[in-house]
Amino acid sequence: MTRPKPLMPDISVNGVEISAADIAAEAQNHNAPKNKPGWAWKAGARALVIRELLLQAAREWGLNPSPKELEPGKTETLDEAMIREILEVTLTPDPPAAGAVKKVYTDNPDLFRAPTLYEPSHILFAADPEDIGARDEAYNKAKAALATLQASPRDFAALAKELSDCPSRDSGGQLGQLVSGDTVPEFERAMDAMEVGQLSLAPVPTRYGIHILRLDAKAVGDVLPFKAVEAQIIEMVEKANWAKAANAFVGELVEKAKITGLDMAA
Repeated sequence: MTRPKPLMPDISVNGVEISAADIAAEAQNHNAPKNKPGWAWKAGARALVIRELLLQAAREWGLNPSPKELEPGKTETLDEAMIREILEVTLTPDPPAAGAVKKVYTDNPDLFRAPTLYEPSHILFAADPEDIGARDEAYNKAKAALATLQASPRDFAALAKELSDCPSRDSGGQLGQLVSGDTVPEFERAMDAMEVGQLSLAPVPTRYGIHILRLDAKAVGDVLPFKAVEAQIIEMVEKANWAKAANAFVGELVEKAKITGLDMAA
């Protein structure tokens, strides 16, 4: 009688086995796209293979680093220190080229704007993101209220006072002045897509619930001068070059290694 094929194959890296239990634990740190339940497992397995390769390389170099304190009360594990050290001693990232730094600025001006100023008003129908029933109910309430406001925009303050689950109901739903980063990204994206004086065309879902949104004023920040953001861009390019060098180093380790149970090229 033939044994059934295991759901997930055993994985080894240069003869060192990576257990299914360790992969399952690591998979919890990787979000899987919908309808692809095996994606998180494969991502977790890849992460552990790379970790093992870096640890093996550190041992081959004879590294014995002392773990560093990351923040008060939190110190690196020995494995984390080994990985940090092998990358420090082997990577030689390209220094930021002046032309590359300026190109980031000219190609992405919106990344370097002063904060945008918003003055929104909203009506919140609070609902936990994990409670699908409550979210559906809140969305339907918001949709009905939005239809009322589209027919009679002057009723916004009265409806906010009657329906909103936010303390701003006492001021007609007005949230005052906000700048970029003051609120959650999904709320800010909705404001960015709106014209001043406009009601949201549909209810706006956020982690707090479902909103009817009105944008009362907006002042888009100007693009900052290059000199004001040059140091920030240099740091961005340095990080990108470091990541490129790290990926190349890991690619060399993968190419030389004997890895079974996982296709690292997939």
